[in-house]
Amino acid sequence: MSLNKKNKTYLNTLNITAAFLAAVMFILFPACSGKDKNLAEAISKNDTLPSMSSLGVTTLISDSGITRYKIIAEEWLIYDKKNPPYWAFEKGVYLEKFDSLFHIDASIKADTAYYHEKKKIWELKGNVLILSQRGDKFQTDLLFWDEKKEKIYSDKFIQIEQEDKILKGYGFESNQDLTEYEIKNTTGIFTVEDTTPTSSSQP
Repeated sequence: MSLNKKNKTYLNTLNITAAFLAAVMFILFPACSGKDKNLAEAISKNDTLPSMSSLGVTTLISDSGITRYKIIAEEWLIYDKKNPPYWAFEKGVYLEKFDSLFHIDASIKADTAYYHEKKKIWELKGNVLILSQRGDKFQTDLLFWDEKKEKIYSDKFIQIEQEDKILKGYGFESNQDLTEYEIKNTTGIFTVEDTTPTSSSQP
């Protein structure tokens, strides 16, 4: 075989090998880079963990220099790297809400609570009990308190005990002072006398 033919054969083989390697790299490189990207994302996802965890909490929370409420909780978790960020009180919470003169407007208790920081909304779940300043008692399983709109609301069953009567129904909306409120679908209004046992029913 002549020298020219040998050179041509060698160049053809080199070109085929290079093309083959390029094809393999083209196929494998995205897969490898994708793996690295996913792995990096998985490692950096610390937002699934709370940035702060406190046990046995009793603290005062203020807004714009004004003390707004007192929080007592067995556990307080803050997820400020979540999108959106929130606080979690999954072992129960007790709140005291204050007016501008530091008087207690209401006390609030719930089995579970979440505070959505950006929206400034409290989400209270499970055996929610609110006592207003004038003595009314509110009981429900789900309640929202919107600080921006200054209102409290629920679409679940609610019972309100006043001094002389008990109101029951589904759907509720109130100002955040709990002085003006309404039940959307009332299922009953009972006087306090109606709920107390009569003397004949006593053993």
